Amino acid sequence: MRIVVVGEGMIELTRAEGGLWRLGHGGDTLNTAIHLARLGAHVRYVTALGDDPFSNTLIADWSAEGIDTSLIQRDPSHMPGLYAINTDAAGERSFAYWRGQSAARQTLSLPGAEAVMAEAEQADLLLFSLITLAVLKDEGRDRLFALAGRVRARGGRVAFDGNYRPRLFADQQVARDLCARAISVCDIGLPTLEDETMLNDATSAEQVQAHWRAGGAGEVVVKLGAEGCLLAGDGIVPPPERLNPRDTSGAGDAFNAGYLAARLGGASPAEAAVRGHRLAGWTVMRAGAIPPRDDAMPNG
Repeated sequence: MRIVVVGEGMIELTRAEGGLWRLGHGGDTLNTAIHLARLGAHVRYVTALGDDPFSNTLIADWSAEGIDTSLIQRDPSHMPGLYAINTDAAGERSFAYWRGQSAARQTLSLPGAEAVMAEAEQADLLLFSLITLAVLKDEGRDRLFALAGRVRARGGRVAFDGNYRPRLFADQQVARDLCARAISVCDIGLPTLEDETMLNDATSAEQVQAHWRAGGAGEVVVKLGAEGCLLAGDGIVPPPERLNPRDTSGAGDAFNAGYLAARLGGASPAEAAVRGHRLAGWTVMRAGAIPPRDDAMPNG
């Protein structure tokens, strides 16, 4: 299966023992892309980076994870975004971002974007998020929606994660409008109750599911954090076990990867949810949004 993921991959700073900061990488769609590649999927990442040593390192690191980076464009006038992450005693995370001039804002707006789209439309699955839409310029957004239409016209599917970060939008209504537009073109919707409560005043997972289905989404998985997820026809599917997380960074992104990989492999939604929970559980028991591989990492 060919998967194309569109979004922003950033430089990540995490606090290590002794007060030092460790340099890595992360970002919601990037996290999912790396997990998918680790699960054996053919993943192409679409973004823009600079022409600088940090960008070169990011591409090398992502390639080492198995991601096809051939659709990443370079913008010499910009550099990658940066974020720093702290976690508290309960494993909850807080972030500080420096991404206003990120090269990723030029994604699908640079010369050669049509050639990138021509390659990307061959995907069996296209994945992007509300953060992706927040980062892109209007031109890039329009091209992304056009790409979604082209993927579906060729028989592929589109997955959309409603990851809502209020600070990325000057106006909440803009976020609502973009989310609604994305819902209308997605075959697999991956909202989170917490985000939908902030964005659309949702009061229950059932309300979120109904809202997304009414908006045009096909299959809707409402993520509920430690409680599991809500599936149409299956009710709430809980995680296999209760955990005391070390770091909740990237839990939802890992769930997305486990769920999507399983669904593309022919698993039922309920089976796919369990696989998503297992990968998310492995992730939260380790430091960082993308922990290094180990023998306990789920492989399917």
